[in-house]
Amino acid sequence: QLQASGGGLVQAGGSLRLSCAASKRTYSSWVTGWFRQAPGKEREYVAAIRQNSGNTYYADSVKGRFTISRDSAKNTVYLQMNSLKPEDTAIYFCAGGSYYDTSPSGYRSWGQGTLVTVSS
Repeated sequence: QLQASGGGLVQAGGSLRLSCAASKRTYSSWVTGWFRQAPGKEREYVAAIRQNSGNTYYADSVKGRFTISRDSAKNTVYLQMNSLKPEDTAIYFCAGGSYYDTSPSGYRSWGQGTLVTVSS
């Protein structure tokens, strides 16, 4: 139901845009969140967006650098990542849930991850 894409290798200071495509049925009723997981670390919250209102939320670690947005016509949520740092290196996942939550357990549907590697 969710398909994440757009990861890759980028130098520090660079940008990437991740995409998360969802089926129309689930897209309109969900909150879509982005999470990331670095090797040996727990999955952590990055950002989220409410599909109906467009309200956005960010983790402090990415605020001002990342932007989450949606394209309702394409049933797609994006994560624009600017000023990337080596510590942003992780597998990034998109997830869908009924309510806004910063915990992975609050989301019931997950896409496969996409790897983002930021070189120094």
